[in-house]
This record gives sequence, structure tokens and C-alpha cells, in this order.
Amino acid sequence: MTDEAGALAVTLFSEILTADQLVRNRLSRVLPKGMEISHFSVLNALAFTGEERTPAQLAKTFHVTRGAMSNTLAKLEWAGYIHVRPDWDDARRKLVSISPAGRQARDRAILSITPMIRQVVGALGDEAVRAALPILRDLRRRLEADD
Repeated sequence: MTDEAGALAVTLFSEILTADQLVRNRLSRVLPKGMEISHFSVLNALAFTGEERTPAQLAKTFHVTRGAMSNTLAKLEWAGYIHVRPDWDDARRKLVSISPAGRQARDRAILSITPMIRQVVGALGDEAVRAALPILRDLRRRLEADD
């Protein structure tokens, strides 16, 4: 890799990391009180798939440790946002599903973050967003393949 290519790569990742931090800060400010980004992410994934998932599957989906996922799930269960039950086919595993209260909390979160997302995306313009998505998707896929 040439020095110029290395500098380009560092600049790309610096921009991504900075954008990630800024997005997380903005999301944290507009999410409903007490909801963390990790809570919203899990609820959103469970609502989207509509299927039960094991804690290990969720940890893999979000690229976090099983311990980190267990911590998030414990908070969501305490809040009544998810149901955790034994897997009747394999007693060593648990299955997680979103509860009606969790679906409502996720829907409230979507309503609270949508204006901020629309504002940012609107400022960029649809054409720029459409152009960026394939590049970001490809980058994500390559990083996932390396895991």
C-alpha cells in the first residue's frame, strides 16, 4: 500500500468513526428517557425479524460479547420489553422475543429518532445518500467477512 493509499484509508476510517460517535450522541439525546442505543437496537431487530432469537445469535448479530448481550437482555427483561424462555428442544439455551410493551417502546423510539434522521439525511440529499449506501454496505460486508 502506498503512503497515499494508507493516508486515504486512515482518513476514511477516521470519518466513519467520527460520524459513528456523532450519530450515537444524537441518538442518545433523542431516544426516550432510559432507553439506550443497545436497547433500541435489540428491540428493533426482534421487531423486524418477528422471530425468537438466542442470546448468542443476538450477540453475533451486534458483534458484541455474550456477556455484553446478557447485560442488555437483563435490562430489557427487567423493563418488561422482552420475554426470555427456555428452549424446549435444548434446555441449555434460552430464546428471546419482544413483548407487546417492548414493541410499543421500540415504536416510541422510532417516532423520537425519525425527525433527527430525516433532518440529517435531508441535508445530505437523496442522491448523495443513494451513492453512499452501496459503498457503506460493501465496507460492512467486508468487515463482517473478516470476523
